[in-house]
Amino acid sequence: MPRLHALELLADEAGQDAVRRSWQALRDAGLASQLDHPSPTNAPHVTLVAAPDLPPAIEELAVRLVRPLLPITVRASGLAVLGGKKVTLVRLLDVPEGLTRAVLELRGEVAEDRHPGWLPHVTLARRLPRADVQRAVDVLGHADAELNLTALRRWDPERREVRSLLL
Repeated sequence: MPRLHALELLADEAGQDAVRRSWQALRDAGLASQLDHPSPTNAPHVTLVAAPDLPPAIEELAVRLVRPLLPITVRASGLAVLGGKKVTLVRLLDVPEGLTRAVLELRGEVAEDRHPGWLPHVTLARRLPRADVQRAVDVLGHADAELNLTALRRWDPERREVRSLLL
């Protein structure tokens, strides 16, 4: 499978800290956590679109559609489990309708978008054994959190770098 380029939203410092506390709680419990991802570019984020290639026109469209909406507050609510024997654990996001419309318009212009629609979320753990899901849910609890999304970035897996798109 090719490495995917991505356009992502980042939360402000308080939102980043809230997600990192969940990552740390999982690690402290001896469970898989996004803290296990060693890349210096690893940060809590919301993926808008991911594809094998994202041409400059897609970046420009993302800036045009998303910039007027930022900053935007979303609610990190319920947990979801994605995958098979090893799963990805995510915190689902309740997002305003305007952001959903903008993201769906953006995704409609990407030729190789692998997933229809959009499931806004923040990843908490990857490759979590299915047998550990209940323990992870117990560790994380059910409290909601607000995240103030303030930045748009592009992830380039070939160069292993991120670049801000809202300068």
